[in-house]
Amino acid sequence: MPYSNWQTRTIRGGICTKCMACGRSGCCYGARRPSWCDRTTWSTAVRWGRIPAWCSRRRSNEILTLSTETVLHVRVPLRWRVDPGSRVVDTVDCVVIGAGVVGLAVARRMAQRRLETIVLEAAAEIGSGTSSRNSEVIHAGIYYPAGSLKARLCRLGRDLLYDFCSHRGVEYRRCGKLIVATSEHQRVDLERIAAAARANDVADVTWLTRAEARALEPELECRFALHSPSTGIVDSHGLMIALLADYQNAGGVLALRSAVSGGFRGPGGIRLLVGNDTELQARIVINCAGLQAQAVAGVLDGQASGSIPPLYLAKGNYYVLLRGKCPFSRLIYPTPEAAGLGTHLTLDLSGRGRFGPDVEWIEHIDYAVDPRRAEHFYAAIRTYWPALPDHALEPGYAGIRPKLQAAGRPPADFLVQGSEIHGVPGLVNLFGIESPGLTAALALAEHVASLLRVPA
Repeated sequence: MPYSNWQTRTIRGGICTKCMACGRSGCCYGARRPSWCDRTTWSTAVRWGRIPAWCSRRRSNEILTLSTETVLHVRVPLRWRVDPGSRVVDTVDCVVIGAGVVGLAVARRMAQRRLETIVLEAAAEIGSGTSSRNSEVIHAGIYYPAGSLKARLCRLGRDLLYDFCSHRGVEYRRCGKLIVATSEHQRVDLERIAAAARANDVADVTWLTRAEARALEPELECRFALHSPSTGIVDSHGLMIALLADYQNAGGVLALRSAVSGGFRGPGGIRLLVGNDTELQARIVINCAGLQAQAVAGVLDGQASGSIPPLYLAKGNYYVLLRGKCPFSRLIYPTPEAAGLGTHLTLDLSGRGRFGPDVEWIEHIDYAVDPRRAEHFYAAIRTYWPALPDHALEPGYAGIRPKLQAAGRPPADFLVQGSEIHGVPGLVNLFGIESPGLTAALALAEHVASLLRVPA
Protein backbone atom coordinates (compact mmCIF):
# COMPACT_ATOMS: atom_id res chain seq x y z
CA MET A 1 0.00 0.00 0.00
CA PRO A 2 1.54 3.41 -0.97
CA TYR A 3 2.73 5.55 1.90
CA SER A 4 0.37 8.35 0.86
CA ASN A 5 -2.60 6.13 1.65
CA TRP A 6 -1.73 6.00 5.35
CA GLN A 7 -2.79 8.39 8.06
CA THR A 8 -1.46 8.87 11.57
CA ARG A 9 -3.65 7.60 14.39
CA THR A 10 -3.05 7.23 18.11
CA ILE A 11 -4.38 3.96 19.48
CA ARG A 12 -3.93 2.21 22.79
CA GLY A 13 -1.81 -0.89 22.69
CA GLY A 14 1.66 -2.20 22.16
CA ILE A 15 3.32 -4.96 20.24
CA CYS A 16 6.20 -7.09 21.43
CA THR A 17 7.86 -9.12 18.72
CA LYS A 18 10.23 -12.04 18.72
CA CYS A 19 11.95 -13.15 15.57
CA MET A 20 11.47 -16.89 15.03
CA ALA A 21 14.45 -16.87 12.66
CA CYS A 22 17.11 -15.29 14.88
CA GLY A 23 15.47 -15.42 18.31
CA ARG A 24 16.00 -11.72 19.00
CA SER A 25 13.25 -9.56 20.46
CA GLY A 26 12.20 -5.97 19.91
CA CYS A 27 9.55 -3.67 21.31
CA CYS A 28 7.45 -1.45 19.07
CA TYR A 29 6.06 0.86 21.76
CA GLY A 30 6.01 4.53 20.83
CA ALA A 31 8.34 5.50 18.01
CA ARG A 32 10.89 2.76 18.76
CA ARG A 33 11.52 -0.17 16.47
CA PRO A 34 13.32 -3.51 16.90
CA SER A 35 17.05 -2.99 16.56
CA TRP A 36 17.21 -5.70 13.91
CA CYS A 37 14.76 -3.92 11.57
CA ASP A 38 16.44 -2.05 8.73
CA ARG A 39 13.93 0.83 8.58
CA THR A 40 13.15 3.58 11.06
CA THR A 41 9.52 3.65 9.94
CA TRP A 42 8.79 0.21 11.46
CA SER A 43 5.64 1.50 13.14
CA THR A 44 4.00 2.12 9.74
CA ALA A 45 2.59 -1.39 9.50
CA VAL A 46 2.76 -3.10 12.88
CA ARG A 47 -0.96 -2.91 13.43
CA TRP A 48 -2.10 -6.51 14.06
CA GLY A 49 1.44 -7.71 13.57
CA ARG A 50 1.86 -7.24 9.84
CA ILE A 51 5.55 -6.80 9.11
CA PRO A 52 6.13 -4.30 6.26
CA ALA A 53 7.23 -5.77 2.95
CA TRP A 54 10.39 -3.67 3.13
CA CYS A 55 11.47 -5.09 6.49
CA SER A 56 14.43 -7.47 6.42
CA ARG A 57 12.64 -9.75 8.92
CA ARG A 58 9.35 -10.01 7.07
CA ARG A 59 9.23 -13.79 7.52
CA SER A 60 10.06 -13.68 11.22
CA ASN A 61 6.45 -14.68 12.10
CA GLU A 62 6.35 -12.70 15.28
CA ILE A 63 4.14 -13.36 18.24
CA LEU A 64 1.97 -10.29 18.78
CA THR A 65 0.65 -8.98 22.10
CA LEU A 66 -1.95 -6.28 22.53
CA SER A 67 -1.75 -4.21 25.68
CA THR A 68 -3.74 -1.34 27.14
CA GLU A 69 -0.87 0.01 29.21
CA THR A 70 0.92 2.06 26.54
CA VAL A 71 -0.19 4.52 23.90
CA LEU A 72 1.23 3.46 20.53
CA HIS A 73 1.49 5.97 17.70
CA VAL A 74 1.14 4.12 14.40
CA ARG A 75 0.20 4.90 10.83
CA VAL A 76 -2.99 3.08 9.89
CA PRO A 77 -4.11 2.43 6.27
CA LEU A 78 -7.13 4.40 5.16
CA ARG A 79 -9.02 1.22 4.27
CA TRP A 80 -9.15 0.39 7.98
CA ARG A 81 -10.94 3.65 8.84
CA VAL A 82 -14.60 3.88 9.73
CA ASP A 83 -16.49 7.12 10.40
CA PRO A 84 -14.40 10.04 11.73
CA GLY A 85 -13.93 9.86 15.47
CA SER A 86 -14.79 6.16 15.69
CA ARG A 87 -12.49 3.24 16.40
CA VAL A 88 -10.02 1.88 13.91
CA VAL A 89 -11.36 -1.39 12.50
CA ASP A 90 -9.12 -3.99 10.89
CA THR A 91 -10.75 -6.39 8.44
CA VAL A 92 -9.50 -9.95 7.97
CA ASP A 93 -10.90 -13.13 6.48
CA CYS A 94 -10.94 -15.26 9.62
CA VAL A 95 -10.58 -14.92 13.39
CA VAL A 96 -10.02 -17.96 15.58
CA ILE A 97 -10.71 -17.41 19.27
CA GLY A 98 -8.49 -19.56 21.48
CA ALA A 99 -4.89 -20.75 21.05
CA GLY A 100 -5.14 -24.23 22.48
CA VAL A 101 -4.31 -27.28 20.40
CA VAL A 102 -7.68 -27.25 18.63
CA GLY A 103 -7.64 -23.50 17.99
CA LEU A 104 -4.13 -23.67 16.57
CA ALA A 105 -5.02 -26.66 14.38
CA VAL A 106 -8.09 -24.87 13.03
CA ALA A 107 -6.19 -21.61 12.44
CA ARG A 108 -3.40 -23.52 10.67
CA ARG A 109 -5.90 -25.07 8.29
CA MET A 110 -7.60 -21.70 7.60
CA ALA A 111 -4.27 -19.98 6.89
CA GLN A 112 -3.11 -22.85 4.69
CA ARG A 113 -6.27 -22.36 2.65
CA ARG A 114 -5.15 -18.80 1.97
CA LEU A 115 -7.45 -17.01 4.42
CA GLU A 116 -5.94 -14.02 6.23
CA THR A 117 -6.26 -15.31 9.80
CA ILE A 118 -5.73 -13.94 13.30
CA VAL A 119 -5.82 -16.03 16.49
CA LEU A 120 -7.05 -14.16 19.56
CA GLU A 121 -5.92 -15.67 22.87
CA ALA A 122 -6.98 -14.16 26.20
CA ALA A 123 -4.04 -15.63 28.13
CA ALA A 124 -0.39 -14.61 27.99
CA GLU A 125 0.71 -17.81 26.26
CA ILE A 126 -0.64 -20.52 24.00
CA GLY A 127 -2.19 -23.73 25.32
CA SER A 128 -2.39 -22.73 28.97
CA GLY A 129 -5.77 -24.37 29.58
CA THR A 130 -7.08 -27.85 28.82
CA SER A 131 -4.42 -28.39 26.13
CA SER A 132 -1.60 -28.43 28.68
CA ARG A 133 -3.50 -30.20 31.48
CA ASN A 134 -4.29 -33.67 30.15
CA SER A 135 -2.79 -37.13 29.77
CA GLU A 136 -1.09 -36.37 26.40
CA VAL A 137 -2.52 -39.59 25.00
CA ILE A 138 -3.10 -40.30 21.31
CA HIS A 139 -6.33 -42.30 21.51
CA ALA A 140 -7.16 -45.08 19.08
CA GLY A 141 -10.90 -44.25 18.94
CA ILE A 142 -12.22 -47.24 20.86
CA TYR A 143 -14.77 -46.05 23.39
CA TYR A 144 -17.10 -43.69 21.59
CA PRO A 145 -20.57 -44.43 20.12
CA ALA A 146 -20.37 -45.50 16.48
CA GLY A 147 -21.08 -42.62 14.11
CA SER A 148 -20.49 -39.94 16.74
CA LEU A 149 -18.16 -37.01 16.05
CA LYS A 150 -15.87 -38.29 18.79
CA ALA A 151 -15.57 -41.69 17.13
CA ARG A 152 -15.08 -40.42 13.58
CA LEU A 153 -12.77 -37.52 14.36
CA CYS A 154 -10.70 -39.46 16.89
CA ARG A 155 -9.98 -42.23 14.43
CA LEU A 156 -9.16 -39.82 11.60
CA GLY A 157 -7.30 -37.46 13.92
CA ARG A 158 -5.14 -40.30 15.26
CA ASP A 159 -3.82 -41.09 11.79
CA LEU A 160 -3.36 -37.41 10.91
CA LEU A 161 -1.57 -36.77 14.20
CA TYR A 162 0.91 -39.63 13.86
CA ASP A 163 1.68 -38.48 10.32
CA PHE A 164 2.04 -34.84 11.40
CA CYS A 165 4.37 -35.71 14.28
CA SER A 166 6.52 -37.90 12.04
CA HIS A 167 6.96 -35.18 9.44
CA ARG A 168 7.34 -32.24 11.86
CA GLY A 169 9.69 -33.90 14.34
CA VAL A 170 7.23 -33.74 17.25
CA GLU A 171 8.20 -36.30 19.85
CA TYR A 172 5.74 -39.17 20.28
CA ARG A 173 5.69 -42.88 21.00
CA ARG A 174 3.23 -45.54 19.83
CA CYS A 175 3.52 -47.39 23.12
CA GLY A 176 0.15 -49.18 23.15
CA LYS A 177 -2.44 -49.55 25.89
CA LEU A 178 -3.99 -52.31 27.97
CA ILE A 179 -7.60 -51.90 29.12
CA VAL A 180 -8.04 -54.25 32.05
CA ALA A 181 -10.86 -56.04 33.81
CA THR A 182 -9.84 -56.73 37.38
CA SER A 183 -12.90 -58.77 38.34
CA GLU A 184 -15.16 -61.29 36.62
CA HIS A 185 -18.14 -58.94 36.45
CA GLN A 186 -16.03 -56.39 34.51
CA ARG A 187 -15.68 -58.87 31.66
CA VAL A 188 -19.02 -57.63 30.30
CA ASP A 189 -17.65 -54.07 30.27
CA LEU A 190 -14.57 -55.24 28.40
CA GLU A 191 -16.68 -57.11 25.84
CA ARG A 192 -18.73 -53.98 25.29
CA ILE A 193 -15.53 -51.96 24.68
CA ALA A 194 -14.29 -54.59 22.22
CA ALA A 195 -17.60 -54.38 20.35
CA ALA A 196 -17.34 -50.57 20.24
CA ALA A 197 -13.81 -50.87 18.81
CA ARG A 198 -15.10 -53.11 16.01
CA ALA A 199 -18.00 -50.75 15.31
CA ASN A 200 -15.54 -47.85 15.05
CA ASP A 201 -13.24 -49.73 12.65
CA VAL A 202 -10.42 -49.95 15.18
CA ALA A 203 -9.36 -53.34 13.91
CA ASP A 204 -6.11 -53.90 15.82
CA VAL A 205 -7.62 -54.37 19.30
CA THR A 206 -7.05 -57.89 20.63
CA TRP A 207 -8.38 -59.84 23.61
CA LEU A 208 -5.81 -61.08 26.15
CA THR A 209 -6.05 -63.60 28.95
CA ARG A 210 -4.50 -62.86 32.33
CA ALA A 211 -1.38 -64.83 31.39
CA GLU A 212 -1.02 -63.04 28.06
CA ALA A 213 -1.44 -59.64 29.69
CA ARG A 214 1.11 -60.45 32.40
CA ALA A 215 3.55 -61.63 29.75
CA LEU A 216 3.49 -58.07 28.41
CA GLU A 217 3.40 -56.35 31.82
CA PRO A 218 4.59 -58.64 34.66
CA GLU A 219 3.51 -56.23 37.44
CA LEU A 220 -0.07 -56.07 36.14
CA GLU A 221 -2.95 -57.77 37.94
CA CYS A 222 -6.10 -58.45 35.91
CA ARG A 223 -8.51 -61.16 34.80
CA PHE A 224 -8.72 -60.10 31.15
CA ALA A 225 -7.39 -57.26 29.03
CA LEU A 226 -7.75 -55.59 25.66
CA HIS A 227 -4.56 -54.60 23.89
CA SER A 228 -4.67 -51.44 21.72
CA PRO A 229 -1.31 -51.15 19.92
CA SER A 230 -2.26 -47.94 18.07
CA THR A 231 -2.62 -45.89 21.28
CA GLY A 232 0.32 -43.61 21.97
CA ILE A 233 1.65 -40.56 23.78
CA VAL A 234 2.75 -37.19 22.43
CA ASP A 235 4.56 -34.06 23.57
CA SER A 236 1.54 -31.75 23.60
CA HIS A 237 3.62 -28.60 23.98
CA GLY A 238 5.86 -29.61 21.09
CA LEU A 239 2.73 -30.32 19.06
CA MET A 240 1.33 -26.84 19.71
CA ILE A 241 4.64 -25.18 18.82
CA ALA A 242 4.71 -27.13 15.54
CA LEU A 243 1.10 -26.16 14.75
CA LEU A 244 1.90 -22.52 15.54
CA ALA A 245 4.97 -22.62 13.28
CA ASP A 246 2.92 -24.01 10.38
CA TYR A 247 0.25 -21.39 10.99
CA GLN A 248 2.70 -18.50 11.04
CA ASN A 249 4.57 -19.82 8.01
CA ALA A 250 1.24 -19.63 6.18
CA GLY A 251 0.96 -15.95 7.15
CA GLY A 252 -1.16 -16.26 10.30
CA VAL A 253 -0.86 -13.90 13.26
CA LEU A 254 -1.22 -14.70 16.96
CA ALA A 255 -2.51 -12.02 19.36
CA LEU A 256 -1.97 -12.82 23.05
CA ARG A 257 -3.71 -11.11 25.99
CA SER A 258 -6.51 -10.35 23.55
CA ALA A 259 -9.82 -11.34 25.12
CA VAL A 260 -13.00 -10.98 23.09
CA SER A 261 -15.46 -8.85 25.07
CA GLY A 262 -18.27 -8.47 22.55
CA GLY A 263 -19.41 -8.93 18.99
CA PHE A 264 -22.27 -8.63 16.53
CA ARG A 265 -23.11 -9.37 12.91
CA GLY A 266 -22.69 -6.34 10.63
CA PRO A 267 -23.02 -5.75 6.89
CA GLY A 268 -19.36 -6.65 6.28
CA GLY A 269 -19.09 -9.66 8.57
CA ILE A 270 -18.81 -10.24 12.30
CA ARG A 271 -17.53 -7.25 14.29
CA LEU A 272 -15.56 -8.20 17.41
CA LEU A 273 -14.59 -6.00 20.35
CA VAL A 274 -11.16 -7.06 21.62
CA GLY A 275 -10.31 -5.81 25.10
CA ASN A 276 -11.87 -2.46 25.83
CA ASP A 277 -11.29 -0.40 22.70
CA THR A 278 -10.07 -2.47 19.76
CA GLU A 279 -12.43 -3.60 17.01
CA LEU A 280 -11.84 -6.28 14.42
CA GLN A 281 -14.11 -7.41 11.59
CA ALA A 282 -14.00 -10.86 9.99
CA ARG A 283 -16.03 -12.81 7.49
CA ILE A 284 -15.47 -16.00 9.55
CA VAL A 285 -15.20 -16.33 13.33
CA ILE A 286 -14.41 -19.71 14.90
CA ASN A 287 -14.89 -20.03 18.65
CA CYS A 288 -12.32 -22.54 19.96
CA ALA A 289 -12.13 -21.10 23.46
CA GLY A 290 -12.37 -24.42 25.33
CA LEU A 291 -13.53 -23.85 28.89
CA GLN A 292 -14.50 -20.31 27.90
CA ALA A 293 -16.37 -21.24 24.71
CA GLN A 294 -19.81 -20.69 26.25
CA ALA A 295 -18.71 -17.38 27.78
CA VAL A 296 -17.33 -16.18 24.44
CA ALA A 297 -20.47 -17.27 22.60
CA GLY A 298 -22.52 -15.43 25.21
CA VAL A 299 -21.02 -12.04 24.29
CA LEU A 300 -21.62 -12.51 20.54
CA ASP A 301 -25.03 -11.03 19.76
CA GLY A 302 -27.57 -12.40 17.30
CA GLN A 303 -27.49 -16.10 18.13
CA ALA A 304 -30.70 -18.05 18.43
CA SER A 305 -32.14 -18.35 21.91
CA GLY A 306 -31.13 -21.60 23.61
CA SER A 307 -28.35 -22.39 21.14
CA ILE A 308 -25.58 -22.09 23.73
CA PRO A 309 -25.45 -25.30 25.80
CA PRO A 310 -24.78 -25.26 29.55
CA LEU A 311 -21.24 -25.92 30.75
CA TYR A 312 -20.38 -28.44 33.47
CA LEU A 313 -16.88 -28.62 34.92
CA ALA A 314 -15.37 -32.03 35.65
CA LYS A 315 -11.99 -31.61 37.27
CA GLY A 316 -9.42 -34.34 36.81
CA ASN A 317 -6.60 -34.62 39.35
CA TYR A 318 -3.29 -36.30 38.57
CA TYR A 319 -0.72 -37.87 40.88
CA VAL A 320 2.82 -38.72 39.80
CA LEU A 321 5.12 -41.55 40.85
CA LEU A 322 7.48 -40.01 43.37
CA ARG A 323 10.40 -42.39 43.30
CA GLY A 324 11.61 -45.48 41.51
CA LYS A 325 11.23 -46.51 37.91
CA CYS A 326 7.73 -47.15 36.61
CA PRO A 327 7.51 -50.90 35.95
CA PHE A 328 5.12 -50.51 32.99
CA SER A 329 6.00 -49.82 29.36
CA ARG A 330 2.40 -49.45 28.17
CA LEU A 331 -0.52 -47.35 29.31
CA ILE A 332 -2.84 -49.17 31.74
CA TYR A 333 -6.53 -48.26 31.77
CA PRO A 334 -9.26 -49.71 33.98
CA THR A 335 -12.76 -50.06 32.58
CA PRO A 336 -14.34 -46.60 32.13
CA GLU A 337 -16.36 -44.86 34.82
CA ALA A 338 -19.36 -42.56 34.47
CA ALA A 339 -17.60 -39.30 33.42
CA GLY A 340 -14.14 -40.47 32.41
CA LEU A 341 -11.88 -43.35 31.49
CA GLY A 342 -10.95 -44.24 35.05
CA THR A 343 -7.82 -43.55 37.09
CA HIS A 344 -5.36 -44.85 34.56
CA LEU A 345 -1.59 -45.05 34.32
CA THR A 346 0.01 -42.98 31.59
CA LEU A 347 3.65 -42.38 30.84
CA ASP A 348 5.45 -39.26 29.79
CA LEU A 349 8.09 -39.47 27.08
CA SER A 350 10.83 -39.90 29.68
CA GLY A 351 9.06 -42.99 31.05
CA ARG A 352 7.83 -41.42 34.29
CA GLY A 353 4.49 -42.72 35.49
CA ARG A 354 1.50 -40.55 36.30
CA PHE A 355 -1.99 -41.53 37.39
CA GLY A 356 -5.33 -39.92 36.69
CA PRO A 357 -7.50 -38.20 36.00
CA ASP A 358 -10.20 -38.87 38.53
CA VAL A 359 -13.56 -37.09 38.32
CA GLU A 360 -14.39 -34.19 40.65
CA TRP A 361 -17.40 -32.07 39.70
CA ILE A 362 -16.77 -28.42 40.52
CA GLU A 363 -18.56 -25.08 40.16
CA HIS A 364 -15.60 -22.83 39.37
CA ILE A 365 -12.24 -23.27 37.67
CA ASP A 366 -9.68 -24.41 40.24
CA TYR A 367 -6.49 -26.27 39.36
CA ALA A 368 -5.29 -27.02 42.89
CA VAL A 369 -4.78 -30.74 43.67
CA ASP A 370 -6.05 -31.72 47.12
CA PRO A 371 -3.46 -34.05 48.76
CA ARG A 372 -6.29 -35.75 50.65
CA ARG A 373 -7.47 -37.36 47.40
CA ALA A 374 -4.38 -39.59 47.46
CA GLU A 375 -6.23 -42.27 49.43
CA HIS A 376 -8.68 -42.72 46.58
CA PHE A 377 -5.81 -42.92 44.08
CA TYR A 378 -3.97 -45.65 46.02
CA ALA A 379 -7.16 -47.73 46.20
CA ALA A 380 -7.94 -47.34 42.48
CA ILE A 381 -4.37 -48.04 41.28
CA ARG A 382 -3.89 -51.09 43.48
CA THR A 383 -6.78 -52.85 41.74
CA TYR A 384 -4.41 -53.35 38.77
CA TRP A 385 -1.01 -52.71 40.44
CA PRO A 386 -1.14 -54.28 43.89
CA ALA A 387 2.58 -53.73 44.46
CA LEU A 388 2.30 -49.92 44.44
CA PRO A 389 4.39 -48.90 47.49
CA ASP A 390 3.04 -46.69 50.26
CA HIS A 391 4.02 -43.02 50.02
CA ALA A 392 4.95 -43.49 46.35
CA LEU A 393 2.61 -40.80 44.98
CA GLU A 394 2.66 -37.02 45.14
CA PRO A 395 0.15 -34.47 43.78
CA GLY A 396 0.94 -33.60 40.18
CA TYR A 397 -1.48 -31.28 38.38
CA ALA A 398 -5.15 -30.96 37.49
CA GLY A 399 -7.11 -30.39 34.31
CA ILE A 400 -10.76 -29.53 33.78
CA ARG A 401 -13.04 -31.15 31.21
CA PRO A 402 -15.62 -28.85 29.57
CA LYS A 403 -18.59 -31.21 29.86
CA LEU A 404 -21.93 -30.72 28.13
CA GLN A 405 -23.73 -33.13 30.46
CA ALA A 406 -24.32 -32.94 34.20
CA ALA A 407 -23.08 -35.52 36.69
CA GLY A 408 -24.85 -38.84 36.24
CA ARG A 409 -25.96 -38.15 32.67
CA PRO A 410 -24.73 -40.08 29.58
CA PRO A 411 -21.59 -38.64 27.94
CA ALA A 412 -22.23 -35.97 25.33
CA ASP A 413 -20.64 -35.78 21.90
CA PHE A 414 -18.53 -32.91 20.56
CA LEU A 415 -20.78 -30.03 19.48
CA VAL A 416 -19.55 -28.17 16.37
CA GLN A 417 -22.22 -25.58 15.75
CA GLY A 418 -22.73 -23.67 12.51
CA SER A 419 -25.16 -21.00 11.40
CA GLU A 420 -27.92 -23.55 10.76
CA ILE A 421 -28.12 -23.93 14.56
CA HIS A 422 -27.41 -20.45 15.97
CA GLY A 423 -28.35 -18.29 12.96
CA VAL A 424 -25.19 -16.18 12.57
CA PRO A 425 -23.55 -16.67 9.14
CA GLY A 426 -19.79 -17.16 9.33
CA LEU A 427 -19.73 -18.15 13.02
CA VAL A 428 -18.74 -21.63 14.20
CA ASN A 429 -18.81 -22.56 17.88
CA LEU A 430 -16.95 -25.59 19.25
CA PHE A 431 -18.45 -26.74 22.56
CA GLY A 432 -17.56 -29.67 24.81
CA ILE A 433 -14.15 -30.34 23.25
CA GLU A 434 -12.80 -32.63 25.95
CA SER A 435 -11.02 -35.96 25.43
CA PRO A 436 -10.28 -37.04 22.72
CA GLY A 437 -9.88 -33.41 21.64
CA LEU A 438 -6.08 -33.50 21.45
CA THR A 439 -6.14 -36.62 19.27
CA ALA A 440 -8.94 -35.22 17.11
CA ALA A 441 -7.52 -31.68 16.73
CA LEU A 442 -6.35 -32.00 13.12
CA ALA A 443 -9.55 -33.79 12.13
CA LEU A 444 -11.64 -31.11 13.86
CA ALA A 445 -9.82 -28.54 11.74
CA GLU A 446 -10.80 -30.41 8.58
CA HIS A 447 -14.38 -30.74 9.83
CA VAL A 448 -14.66 -26.99 10.50
CA ALA A 449 -13.20 -26.14 7.07
CA SER A 450 -15.75 -28.47 5.47
CA LEU A 451 -18.61 -26.96 7.48
CA LEU A 452 -17.60 -23.48 6.30
CA ARG A 453 -17.03 -24.71 2.72
CA VAL A 454 -13.56 -23.15 2.68
CA PRO A 455 -11.94 -23.97 -0.69
CA ALA A 456 -8.92 -26.27 -0.47
